[in-house]
Amino acid sequence: LLLMAAAAAAVAVPVRAVVGDARQEAAVRALARRLLGPRAAAVSLSVEAALAAGGPDTYRLRSPPGAAVAVAVTGSSGVAAAAGLYRYLRDFCGCHISWSGAQLRLPEPLPRLRDEIRPPAAPPRYRYYQNACTQSYSYAWWDWERWEREIDWMALSGINLAPAFAGQEAAWQRVYRSLGLNQSEIDSYFTGPAFLAWNRMGNLRGWAGPLPPAWHLKQLYLQYRIVERMRSLGMITVLPAFAGHVPRGVLRVFPRVNATRLGGWSHFDCTYSCTYLLDPEDPMFQVIGTLFLKELIKEFGTDHVYSADTFNEMTPLSSDPAYLSRVSNAVFRSMTGADPEALWLMQGWLFQHQPDFWQPAQVRALLHGVPLGRMIVLDLFAESKPVYQWTESFYGQPFIWCMLHNFGGNHGLFGTVEAINHGPFAARRFPNSTMVGTGLVPEGIEQNDVVYELMNELGWSQEPLDLPSWVTRYAERRYGAPNAAAASAWRLLLRSVYNCTGVCVNHNRSPLVRRPSLRMDTELWYNASDVYEAWRLLLSAGAELGASPTFRYDLVDVTRQAAQQLVSEYYLSIRRAFQSHALPELLTAGGVLVYDLLPELDSLLSSHSLFLLGRWLESARAVATSDREAEQYELNARNQVTLWGPSGNILDYANKQLGGLVLDYYGVRWSLFVSALVESLNSGSPFHQDQFNQAVFQVERGFVYNKKRYPAVPAGDTLEISRKLFLKYYP
Repeated sequence: LLLMAAAAAAVAVPVRAVVGDARQEAAVRALARRLLGPRAAAVSLSVEAALAAGGPDTYRLRSPPGAAVAVAVTGSSGVAAAAGLYRYLRDFCGCHISWSGAQLRLPEPLPRLRDEIRPPAAPPRYRYYQNACTQSYSYAWWDWERWEREIDWMALSGINLAPAFAGQEAAWQRVYRSLGLNQSEIDSYFTGPAFLAWNRMGNLRGWAGPLPPAWHLKQLYLQYRIVERMRSLGMITVLPAFAGHVPRGVLRVFPRVNATRLGGWSHFDCTYSCTYLLDPEDPMFQVIGTLFLKELIKEFGTDHVYSADTFNEMTPLSSDPAYLSRVSNAVFRSMTGADPEALWLMQGWLFQHQPDFWQPAQVRALLHGVPLGRMIVLDLFAESKPVYQWTESFYGQPFIWCMLHNFGGNHGLFGTVEAINHGPFAARRFPNSTMVGTGLVPEGIEQNDVVYELMNELGWSQEPLDLPSWVTRYAERRYGAPNAAAASAWRLLLRSVYNCTGVCVNHNRSPLVRRPSLRMDTELWYNASDVYEAWRLLLSAGAELGASPTFRYDLVDVTRQAAQQLVSEYYLSIRRAFQSHALPELLTAGGVLVYDLLPELDSLLSSHSLFLLGRWLESARAVATSDREAEQYELNARNQVTLWGPSGNILDYANKQLGGLVLDYYGVRWSLFVSALVESLNSGSPFHQDQFNQAVFQVERGFVYNKKRYPAVPAGDTLEISRKLFLKYYP
């Protein structure tokens, strides 16, 4: 009974947007004009908070009598109205909006509705989006135009809770200066832009930095616009708070402060890691935390939700439950010192990342250092490793069931559709469940649109969807026309590559994107022939659907997946030939891989703007205000997708399959590997992996520093290149 009372109390912390109906209405109408142009006039959009009657967001669609407007959408918030608009466009006009493109061929005239339509009864309150890492893997170089598109997509998807993390380093710089730190101490702390996510979580310091003054100004400008737009649509913005990590300079200014140097993170030593963590009892913890949050609130206002992660992939100094409670209590008090209404949003990644440390007593202690209901935990990897199940629903603290799905922004078809189709509903039915929402928390975006469309739809649903019929409609909406071959391709992909079961971790480990060795993993969770068949089916639909931009994107993506599988097959041939001392076979398989398959894959990727290395590098350079900044930002961008650190510390974690990268980075590595194996057979001397690693590191590092400019504009015909690859390689 006590637990039930606690659970009820915990979930009773509603947070509402503070912007009035009229401003939200104006914002959602402006969104409709950006999306539909003059056709937006045929849709009436209004916001009435009273529609929700104090409960979760909802909307209503109806066709009023008379012909002036085809449909009237009323939402309890701007986001709810936008989600209602997208439901109308999707289900009644056959439209589709995604990261890789929009299909907005509207019927003429717009269809009218026979009955009033509302979402199923009472969806969970929150639909959350963004991961702390996405800020670096995906958003690092975004300008306002790209942010505006994303916030539009968020609103149409019904996202009503999301971080606004840009510009925080400018606020931190002011706080550090007011405390007496000098500029060189601040500069040696901040990382470069592509690595800020891990600086903010206390994992890294200084790597690829410092941050130029112009960076701070541009990020502040962006943050003003992001926060204003998100709030105007009725979204709740999550601001960063103090987690306890401080620059070394704090110890110089306050020599008696009680701070402990943490160990290295991941494969980084203390050159760029080992940050300092303040003791929760030290008075400076409250001084610094409250100073920072007051600075942020003065600058950007607040919706009273704050994010802080003290132990992200870092082992706490003690497993004593009393210590862990003191830490979480100190973090929370530093929030309430600036905002008495503060609610702490925390990533729950740590609990499943280090389960040996985070036993039930430790989890309970950390969570109960904060009053019940004043924290929301993101169950970050719930589709594969849910934490709520073994923590009695986070011991009474509210949680959001999240789909992580993607690591490092890797390319590669992947999904756990059965898990996400059932998981959120099982979590809501869990005894004494404190679930308050669903969330999308990929480390990187702009991949696997289908999984995110499905998850967004499930955020409004009361029960699982019929996936085969759902994906058939998805294909029709995405391409703007029914096509039997395309629908069959999608049903095949859904049941195979998109249906990983058990504990699935979507790191792309294909030999294509990993440093070559004789011990590479070629295991698949699906039947490779299903992807080859989907490739054949999509190509056969090319004559009918080839004009569709989303079709061309999917054709590149599926062909790329097939090529990735083929690389594994050629790798196995190379390894077999080497191990059986068959030089002719080794030369044949190695020659095809290095001189034909990889160059063909590179030309395929180079035919689509969303698969260009040049797009990533030029977007980094575009943020710069000087040549020197442009070079620094480009090095940041190159290093992140390759070495991830000065010496390959997290090598290929953020691998991408991009035109330019496949040929000049992965291709050169494979060429060196095949040559080393041929040399070994010719000379009769064994192949030494460690010697090869030293040689290939020079190639990898050379790529990061080679200064070659890559095109940001696609070249070649996607359909022709895919067909050519198919005729050569279809098994």
